[in-house]
Amino acid sequence: MATIKDIAKLSGYSIGTVSRVLNDRPDVSEAARQKIREIIERENFQPNMNAKHLKQVHSSPVTVLVKGTNNHFLTLILEKIQWYLNHAGEDSSVVFLEESADEAQAAVQLCKERNPKGLLFLGGDLQNFRNEYTDVEVPSVLVSASAKDLGIPGMSSFSTDDYEGGRAAMKLLVENGHRRVLVVGGFNSGEEEQVSVKRLNGAVSVLKEHGIPFDKKDQYVECMFSMEDGYRAVRGALARHPDITAVFALSDLIAIGGMRAAYEMGKRVPEDISFIGFDGIEYADFTVPRLVTIRQDIDSLARHSVEDLLYRISYNRAAVHRRIPFTVSGTDSVARI
Repeated sequence: MATIKDIAKLSGYSIGTVSRVLNDRPDVSEAARQKIREIIERENFQPNMNAKHLKQVHSSPVTVLVKGTNNHFLTLILEKIQWYLNHAGEDSSVVFLEESADEAQAAVQLCKERNPKGLLFLGGDLQNFRNEYTDVEVPSVLVSASAKDLGIPGMSSFSTDDYEGGRAAMKLLVENGHRRVLVVGGFNSGEEEQVSVKRLNGAVSVLKEHGIPFDKKDQYVECMFSMEDGYRAVRGALARHPDITAVFALSDLIAIGGMRAAYEMGKRVPEDISFIGFDGIEYADFTVPRLVTIRQDIDSLARHSVEDLLYRISYNRAAVHRRIPFTVSGTDSVARI
């Protein structure tokens, strides 16, 4: 990993000049500022993660706001985030919010009451940030969703491309001959930035490209991101449409519940019906057969989010927005027909 000395050497400027750029000091020429920033971005320069080397401008710990008390995927990211914060010598506090809560409003209140040095959001409704996220001056990071279009100067984001993930899932099913596909999960509010809407739209775009009909009223079932809801949703859909040959579940938990429903209805996976999930949680490795999934890089999402937040707590750098690549993992639960 590049150091401040490396940046100075590569740019041809002194360590002092690099430091002034990092701290957004005005006493630097525009040419020097531009060149140093280009090298910082190219070399993916990150701050020293040891807290004793970071400027401490607040006494309250970093606060992590988790949207949803039963979202296992967010819990996995939270564990990684806490590990990286602890490794950096940082304390953290965690606030769990109900699915219906307004996380932006909660953050505004927390800043007034606790004065945290930084905020990390796991999950969230982007519309809430547009409407409520005012007067928050501390650095923040939205994890697992993109804040690029929100226009909030102090908020970075690290996320998976949910639209492309949905496309990758449906491509796999179509390449294996599936034409009657059920999509299960989330609640389609019509908000294009919603995670479930992006995954659904990505999947449907592939079907359209191949001229495969998709009736959203019959082939898309809304449900919570849980095994119980996945079970109920898939069982009901298969009872109405026994000719379904594949299920794209918008989360692994939904897929696992759905696989159980299919089994109880006498359908073999993948011989009679294929399943593909989304997230890459550890449970997917222990289903029988092993669940095919769009695997998000949980470790990278957590690590980049923590590094960026701690960097911006110490240095006045602009927010960044990055996509973390996903992979298609496994082959066991999808069969060719």
